[in-house]
Amino acid sequence: MEKLKKYLPLHLTIMLFSLTSVFSKAASGYYNAGGLKSPMVWLFLFLMMLNCGIYAIAWQKVIRHFDLNVAYANRTVYLVWVQIWAVMIFREHLCASNILGLILVMAGVLVVVFHE
Repeated sequence: MEKLKKYLPLHLTIMLFSLTSVFSKAASGYYNAGGLKSPMVWLFLFLMMLNCGIYAIAWQKVIRHFDLNVAYANRTVYLVWVQIWAVMIFREHLCASNILGLILVMAGVLVVVFHE
């Protein structure tokens, strides 16, 4: 339970950063549909930049409690979150190689967490 309390803020921060990809993809879709004249492009670009700023501050506060090798090894969970958003929000499909890659990433993270 103590590890969960320690790792939860780290993983919430990583999840926050993964939303940058969501905002970026949304901005790209609106750009393709209407170019730079679309106000939605600017909204999602703003959200993307705001999210990056909030993430940068949160990341600095969170990594103080970890060795850098542990924090950055856990940061690869970003890939899992991006795939989750791709499926849930953009209705993309995962192929077997995506799933295998996500399993390998999670296995690597678990090795680092249990070794700490």
